[in-house]
Amino acid sequence: MKFSCSALLFDNDGVLVDSHQAAKAAWDIWATEFSPGYDLDKANNAGRRAEDMVRELVSPELFAKANDRINALEQDTAHMTIPLSGAKELLESLPSGVWTICTSANPNLGKARLEAAGLPIPKELVTGDDVKQGKPHPDPYLLGAKNLGFEPMDCVVFEDAEAGVISAIEAGVGLVIGVGERAKDSQADIVIRDLTGISFDGEVLVIPDEIRIR
Repeated sequence: MKFSCSALLFDNDGVLVDSHQAAKAAWDIWATEFSPGYDLDKANNAGRRAEDMVRELVSPELFAKANDRINALEQDTAHMTIPLSGAKELLESLPSGVWTICTSANPNLGKARLEAAGLPIPKELVTGDDVKQGKPHPDPYLLGAKNLGFEPMDCVVFEDAEAGVISAIEAGVGLVIGVGERAKDSQADIVIRDLTGISFDGEVLVIPDEIRIR
């Protein structure tokens, strides 16, 4: 499969890196302190900012304390993050200025997870702190395109979570590519297993047919 585009915008967790065990360990501890019974796996909060999740789970007067606590816990477990198949090879092959990462994590956590996975950190990185509203709002991908100097319609987004897919669609990007099994039920235009074998020269995105799963 070949697609003409100018830039690539990547979600991080679930697309470039596997941080699930890291996040699960942090949120399990946090739940015992602030929201007993909360289970990250059952909450369907993938792709959302931690601060938005915390705001829904605690009273306003506890928000600052609870938010600081999850930020600290996730930072402590960031070293557990590993790269997903094809991510390192793809990112290291890309020309500068035509790709970036739009993560819902805060700046310190986003960078820590990328570093733990051994992946490059683009100077145009978009984090949860850079936008007024996180995913599923369009702000992250609108800013990602703007940082690279392209119109959203000229960009391709790689996402694994429904919140992120909606964010990309609302931003008006040209193509949304779902990554992984979870993306099968999303509104992504196509879904691929992982990033193995993908190439992009700044004009043409090539996706091997064998990694497409929907």
